[in-house]
Amino acid sequence: MSPRLAAANALVSVMAGKASLGTSLPAQLQHVNERDQGLTQELAFGTARWFQRLDGLATALLEKPLKAADRDLHALLLVGLYQLLFTRIPAHAAIDETVSSAKTLKKPWAKGMLNAVLRRAQREHAQQFAALERDPTIRLSHPRWLQKRLKQAWPDHWEAICTANNAYPPMTLRVNPAKTTVDAYMQQLQAAGIAARATPFSDQGITLEQSCDVQQLPGFAGGEVSVQDEAAQLAAPLLELKPGQRVLDACCAPGGKTCQILERAPSLTELIALDLEPRRLQRVRENLQRLGLTATLKAADARELAAWWDGTPFQRILLDAPCSATGVIRRHPDIKLTRQAEDIPALAALQGELLDALWQTLEVGGILVYATCSVLPEENSDTIAAFLDRQSGARELPIDGAYGLPQTHGRQLLPQEGGHDGFYLAKLVKISASPAGSGYTAQDKGTSAP
Repeated sequence: MSPRLAAANALVSVMAGKASLGTSLPAQLQHVNERDQGLTQELAFGTARWFQRLDGLATALLEKPLKAADRDLHALLLVGLYQLLFTRIPAHAAIDETVSSAKTLKKPWAKGMLNAVLRRAQREHAQQFAALERDPTIRLSHPRWLQKRLKQAWPDHWEAICTANNAYPPMTLRVNPAKTTVDAYMQQLQAAGIAARATPFSDQGITLEQSCDVQQLPGFAGGEVSVQDEAAQLAAPLLELKPGQRVLDACCAPGGKTCQILERAPSLTELIALDLEPRRLQRVRENLQRLGLTATLKAADARELAAWWDGTPFQRILLDAPCSATGVIRRHPDIKLTRQAEDIPALAALQGELLDALWQTLEVGGILVYATCSVLPEENSDTIAAFLDRQSGARELPIDGAYGLPQTHGRQLLPQEGGHDGFYLAKLVKISASPAGSGYTAQDKGTSAP
């Protein structure tokens, strides 16, 4: 199968809201020559990244809209436009290969339409975009509902957020302090001819100037480093880990934070890594094995305490809650297609339920760190505010650090070009086992952990 057609096939399910590229693309790659798999991924992810921009141009150039039954042609046309406008593929190759794919789709009648639209795009795209870009949805290539939410939440930052979402993410490493140091590993990278710089906020982080295959990294197989965004590396230090503690990492897959906790605190009594789906725990297991670390893995709904909790309280809990992932769109651009406005209230409700359930398992004096990779206040500061209103025994702890923007509750990191992802963090301490619903007042904020 051609890379163009494979990319288009993967996008069809995404455009229909039935799958993500993470689930639809692997099946298509099986039908593509190994040498073309990288191109296939670039075409699929790139088209998703610039979907609104490409779709706006396609709509302007088509004589009449494509039918729902021709979503495959729609996807193929957008893949063709992406090649023309965002890659170095020669125009004649991009057009010819895209047009010829219509025959494989058993829609040879569409070859003339594809050829005409792509050739018009080649000639007229600058003129067309001059008019289309008056609409920021097209100019910044974000769905209207999300752009509206970002503008409301971040009036001074929303365009920068969209721009960062459209940029390629950097590759950032987390150094394993049990095996090396940032300075020592930077020297190994230099010797291997890999340019890199230490991250400004994480004491374990190194960002590469150019991404590479992990097998090219010195000591990767031996567990000296892992791949993890800098923002995600900031959660574990907030736990104030100490030897002998019992720690829970809830919603743990794929296990980056699980491993970081164990790297930073090898003398814990126990670390339970909990996730909803058994298949997701396989990635956690593989990461632990490569790093030579041990944790207790459990598959269960974190809200159903009877299914997984033995009644022994935890001194520390990390809840990396399910969220809209609007802070990592640059890594998963299909979020622009799969996520909808109506998803946000449901996610916020789930986050509140997880907080309420896990709070019961935390001992008095214990710390819970709440994290998401969202940039929407409904899932972050609003969720924490509502939780504090319900839980009289909860107090917020300040987060010291030069990163992010302090919020009414917690700290928000926005995606940075060449830097960290969008991420949210809040730090809570349990001062009593009081039942929920007795209220919270602003004067309580800032209590220190015992």
